[in-house]
Amino acid sequence: MGQYKANSLNSQNFSLTFGNKKAGELIYKKWYSFDAEILLSNGKKYRLEPKGFWDSKIELKDESQTLLEFKMGWKGILIKTFFDNKENTYLLTLKGLLSNKFVLLDTNNSELMVAETEFKWNKLSFDYTIETTSHFDNFGNNELLLLTILHCINYYMTITVAAA
Repeated sequence: MGQYKANSLNSQNFSLTFGNKKAGELIYKKWYSFDAEILLSNGKKYRLEPKGFWDSKIELKDESQTLLEFKMGWKGILIKTFFDNKENTYLLTLKGLLSNKFVLLDTNNSELMVAETEFKWNKLSFDYTIETTSHFDNFGNNELLLLTILHCINYYMTITVAAA
């Protein structure tokens, strides 16, 4: 099992670490934007771009290829990955009704990771503690997926606050 930390550097940048090693960054173009960039520690860059009516779907792209897409559903955020020409589907949902924990489930409803949010009043932003299962740790693109899930959680919180 892996334990990651995602810390908000400011309202637009998040740093993902595993132990003392930086895994990557999630960088928003502007405050409360769904446009973002992921920069992995190996130097690879990816784009998160809103698509559809009212930005209802977000796509993760490298240069030209869509690697992942997600959209809000009734039970949470539905995530489809297209890594290595294989399509997989996941659900990111709250662990309980008034919980601060998000869980990633596969199609068999097996938990793959849990992300706990912690609001930092001094920074007016969120930090995250993320625990992954050994099955998740064996994914080839797990750090890219974690940074995208971080974006999903931020997206979820923005949409639910706007709806309230």
